Amino acid sequence: MGIADIADSLTRRIESVTSGVSEAFFEPVIRLGVTGLSRSGKTVFITSLVANLMDRKRMPSLRAATEGRIEGAFLQPQPDVTVPRFDYEAHLAAMTGPEPHWPDSTRAVSELRLSFRVAHGGMFGGLRGPRTVHLDIVDYPGEWLLDLALLDQSYADWASDTLARIADRTEAQEYLALAAAAEGSARLDETVAKGLAAAFADYLKAAKAAGFSDCTPGRFLLPGDLAGSPALTFAPLSAGGVTRRGSLSREMERRFEAYKARVVKPFFRDHFARIDRQVVLLDVLGAIHAGPRAVEDMRRAMAEILSAFRPGRNGWLSGILGTRRVERILFAATKADHLHHEQHTRLTAIMAAMMRDAKDRAEFSGAATAAMSVASLRATVEEMVSHNGGPLPCVRGRLMTTGKQAAFWPGDLPADPSRLLSPAKDGAAKWLDADYAVMNFAPAAITLQPGEGPPHIRLDKAAEFLIGDRL
Repeated sequence: MGIADIADSLTRRIESVTSGVSEAFFEPVIRLGVTGLSRSGKTVFITSLVANLMDRKRMPSLRAATEGRIEGAFLQPQPDVTVPRFDYEAHLAAMTGPEPHWPDSTRAVSELRLSFRVAHGGMFGGLRGPRTVHLDIVDYPGEWLLDLALLDQSYADWASDTLARIADRTEAQEYLALAAAAEGSARLDETVAKGLAAAFADYLKAAKAAGFSDCTPGRFLLPGDLAGSPALTFAPLSAGGVTRRGSLSREMERRFEAYKARVVKPFFRDHFARIDRQVVLLDVLGAIHAGPRAVEDMRRAMAEILSAFRPGRNGWLSGILGTRRVERILFAATKADHLHHEQHTRLTAIMAAMMRDAKDRAEFSGAATAAMSVASLRATVEEMVSHNGGPLPCVRGRLMTTGKQAAFWPGDLPADPSRLLSPAKDGAAKWLDADYAVMNFAPAAITLQPGEGPPHIRLDKAAEFLIGDRL
């Protein structure tokens, strides 16, 4: 470690302590991380949450709002000038404008600060003036989440696990053929290395499109300014015994370790490790539609991600010393508006069963957890359709493909989650007794009244669990 590194480390520690003292004694800050795999709806969740916290008529379960203790909520300038601001205004305009459409997906880390002026509650609340509470929302690409599990893996372990997991996937066969032909002990040929990395990146993109979740390294999908760099020019190769320096295998290992040190660790240190409230969003319906392998893949991927969390309780000293823990975790199955409310309980149960191990570990460490089905922006209405002489509970919405209105019934989710999770764990290729369909709905045209945020399902309950105790 050089003088510059030591100075940088000391500066970070001083800044952390200074910030912690300010938060602990003056204006508390809640750092809320919004995580989830691709297509889980992170951008829509954050946009609708902020809009409904600023205009709270649709938030009956947020006690501070119903009790009238939130006197005001307003967006503050971005506190960290080195992190891009979450483009709230543009995303809200996309969702609620004259031609509503879904906003662009997350492609980089961004933050947004929402500040509340809150009156004290209780018998003597009127004797004290209002206080200010800041909510810092951290958004980052779902593709980067899985990279956190790499921190505890060596190149050999990661390569072995990856090759075993993708061995029977159609999307991986082209890459596997190239990897089998590559001689790891041979001297590094940059053309060969680039070809392997490009083929592996192509596999990851195809796997993501097919509904798989374990698409690591995440920056292969969203390279940004790292495109073409050696840090993204590696791929998993079979262990071939001892290899000399300068060989293809040794160089792949070196670049893998550089990726962890230069990409994953800074992300963990600067963003992930500072979070004290966490939302984990899951497109469970999409995984069910993709089949048992996609469900099991999602379950395993989320278990790996959550192993990077530090659950527990924070005291006033935690903020000062910079030893924050994730003290509340919400597991949320998104797109609940794609189902009639009669099936919401079943969707929640399936998602809770998938996250059972992570939930138990978090609660054992002292963190509070909750599971629920949500729709950040309600795009459908419910209706009963006559079918085979009886009523069929459907949802109606505007189709993404045609723009036409259509009623939709996705199939019956099982009351017992094990009917889905057991075949998934056993490696079944498809559901044996039922088909589960999904439909892509576009946002509905809405007219918001003064004081109203966008329509949603259970976003108020999510907010109460995540931040209600601090308001």
